[in-house]
Amino acid sequence: MKKIINILILALAVLPLAAKGSPFSVKVDGRKVSVYEAKVSPADSLRRMKGMDDKKGSADIFETAYFCSADITGPSTVKVKVGYDVHTAKVLPSSRGIVPEISGREVSFQAVPGDKLTLELNGDEYHSLHVFADPKDEDVPDPSDPNVIYYGPGDHYVSRLIVRSNQTLYLAPGAVLYGEMYLNAQNGVCSPVVSLIGDNIKVRGRGIIDGSLCTTLTTNLLSVVGNNISIEGIVLRDGSVWTLPVKNSKNVVIDGIKIIGYRANSDGIDVCNSEDVVIRNCFIRTLDDLIVIKTLRSGGPCRRVHAYRNILWNEVAHAVSVGAEIAKDVSDIVFEDSDIIHDKGREWSMRVYHCDEARVSNVVFRNLRIEESRNFLSLWINSAIWSSTAERGHIDNIVFEDIVATNVLRPTIQVLGYDASHLVKDVVIKNVVVNGRTVTAKDVTKNEFTKNITVKR
Repeated sequence: MKKIINILILALAVLPLAAKGSPFSVKVDGRKVSVYEAKVSPADSLRRMKGMDDKKGSADIFETAYFCSADITGPSTVKVKVGYDVHTAKVLPSSRGIVPEISGREVSFQAVPGDKLTLELNGDEYHSLHVFADPKDEDVPDPSDPNVIYYGPGDHYVSRLIVRSNQTLYLAPGAVLYGEMYLNAQNGVCSPVVSLIGDNIKVRGRGIIDGSLCTTLTTNLLSVVGNNISIEGIVLRDGSVWTLPVKNSKNVVIDGIKIIGYRANSDGIDVCNSEDVVIRNCFIRTLDDLIVIKTLRSGGPCRRVHAYRNILWNEVAHAVSVGAEIAKDVSDIVFEDSDIIHDKGREWSMRVYHCDEARVSNVVFRNLRIEESRNFLSLWINSAIWSSTAERGHIDNIVFEDIVATNVLRPTIQVLGYDASHLVKDVVIKNVVVNGRTVTAKDVTKNEFTKNITVKR
């Protein structure tokens, strides 16, 4: 009886996430698709900041947005019926050039495979509808294969799922995997909902991994420690802390996943002490950092990370960044060909945030389209609450190229070294346009601890 009661309690806890009262009904090429709810940070900026700073209380600070997914093989018509009058409609990213049509309470537009689109109605950004138009899911694995962990449509509950070498985790469309907290009795630490540990591991599908049953600041949704890992297509919803950390790993490809989180420290993807990592075609909307590179003291350097064709929505922290924790060297990092559709953060859209002792070199920010930003660009060496070393580090060979940013509140370009032995040097800023004007050397705020800062068209 006790087990039955516990199951009923869990079921009631997740009812609000099933979009029972969604204002949206969606059809793609005439086929109805499911609409899901997602908790997101609130529109009010003070409540957003409180959600970041009130760590334990952040779980209670949210509003609701919606998302849906559909596999398509070519250009497709998306029709959205809305439960209220529609006066204006916008589809982001603007770089797609999509102009939606409004007919009464119905909005329609075209999508192509791979689109991660956001529909905003009547100027309401926060209670938006995210439309994920995935390419067709080919070669679905056999559920009877002993190396396949298969979850079909419906709700499932796991407290700790470990995917090991040569295994595939597959989440079918309509599958929702709810993580229940698992406390490791040996060390008192909560284990990730899903852990990838080993080599040659795949995570695939169109289902959802959900962390709403986990207490804030306790457990990752999907953790990676291994080599030759691929993660493709799935949705990660409501992480209670870093959503998808990649630690001490090599040859990892993260392709076409969607992350929506609202709680404190709910980073999107944290690449830590890893090499040869690709992050592409993803959608990330979280309260904390979106894509961030770190090197913790417990691992080696971080090298050759390539993040491209991503759609990003930043609420409080950084959109694309290196740092803060940089205890080991970081090199050959590229952020490119991506859209930042919203950035309402108090931190920076692009940053190297260095408060430890290592060297950061050969980092490129290229071909980025930024539709909104509060703080634009920062290269910074100093101490901070995140510092784990007494010695300060170095930043060199950084490129910002072919970047267009609009609606930038503070178009500051900050370049600040620490002292004469810890410089920010060899920085190129080329063809960067902010609020309709090409950046010049006069737009750069720097101190005496910098060298070779070049600004050109």
